[in-house]
Amino acid sequence: MELVVEAKGALRGEITVPGDKSISHRAAILGALAEGETVITGFLPGADCLATVRCLQQLGVEIAVDGGELQVKGAGLYGLKEPDNVLDCGNSGTTARLLLGVLAGQPFFSLLTGDASLRRRPKGRVPKPLQEMGARFFGRQGGNLLPLAVQGGSLSAVKYKTPVASAQLKSAILLAGLFAEGETVVTEPEQSRDHTERMLAAFGAELGVGGTTVRLVGRPRLKGRAITVPGDISSAAFFLVAAAIVPGSEVLVRNVGVNPTRTGILDVLRRMGARVDVLHSRSFGEEPVADLLVRPGKLRGVEIGGPLIPRLIDELPVLAVAALFAAGRTVVRDARELRVKETDRIAAVAEELAKIGGVVATTEDGFIIEGGQRLAGGCADSRHDHRMAMALAVAGLRANAPVCIDNAECVNVSFPDFAATLARLQE
Repeated sequence: MELVVEAKGALRGEITVPGDKSISHRAAILGALAEGETVITGFLPGADCLATVRCLQQLGVEIAVDGGELQVKGAGLYGLKEPDNVLDCGNSGTTARLLLGVLAGQPFFSLLTGDASLRRRPKGRVPKPLQEMGARFFGRQGGNLLPLAVQGGSLSAVKYKTPVASAQLKSAILLAGLFAEGETVVTEPEQSRDHTERMLAAFGAELGVGGTTVRLVGRPRLKGRAITVPGDISSAAFFLVAAAIVPGSEVLVRNVGVNPTRTGILDVLRRMGARVDVLHSRSFGEEPVADLLVRPGKLRGVEIGGPLIPRLIDELPVLAVAALFAAGRTVVRDARELRVKETDRIAAVAEELAKIGGVVATTEDGFIIEGGQRLAGGCADSRHDHRMAMALAVAGLRANAPVCIDNAECVNVSFPDFAATLARLQE
């Protein structure tokens, strides 16, 4: 599918964005491990989250999907069944990594795979702590690449310091810790997003959080419950940046999750000079929610690195677009994780923006952008990465000629209605 975007002036209006992808994955998984029924509203029915649902169904969990509502009949911690076929995670790294944590504690054999892109992305960080807990893994490059076989079993608690701040690694260990005797302790160098901790507490697990350390008492009885998933700030980010860079714009995004481990995008846009207002703060269960109003300002370059990176890692491609139109230099560092996403996003940002007239200098762990640029327009490729596709679309809003994005069907991973939502704001 080709998506064509052209500048049509100011963006104005109110929108909502799909449910948070990270929370949707975790709600489905913990609902499956709980006793009783869990009803999830606002679930993201995108390709990645539906891959998680299908895998859970193969593990014997009854799940009814009706658009953005899921009814999950929990199997309990020990009610999953050995799958009779390979578990296909599609393009979803979250599905693969989180399920590895769950499967590590199961007394049966399972095999995970994914599409060509996912099979190229390294998974080795996850099996290492799970092996220390007692699970066994067999796969390519010593268990670093899918397909990956898991022989779970009786687990022991572990105290583990992660080499990087990674919510998926932390979550996999905590999910395995549910099946371990004793207290599992995970410490990160910086705090990553904490949706798993919040949701574990909501389902009844006993855990404590202090600084960058999480402690979980194993073998709890999780109880099914109602979950409302807020809008995904990573999806909202494309429209927040669009409103910040297009003169005369005013965009209100309603019901967005504003978990402080995810709001780095708001901090950076304010530092750059955009006008960002957080309105009607409230909560959906354990998660803070608000409406976000964004208007343009005189943007300036900023430095982005250190503890800020885990709070906006998924938003860096679209922040690169904002940097093109800011006065001065923007420097992104400490973001090496971008190289092992759906594509190498450091290379993709530079090479695909170059096709439409942008100039981005890459470094090993980030990029440098001199602002004040003008984009000529032209054709670029999403590289089958949903965030790259949408970032390129936002760049098209300030280009001198239309921007066409090839392989744009990948937006269905997280934002199936992206093109229609953008078009409404341009009317």
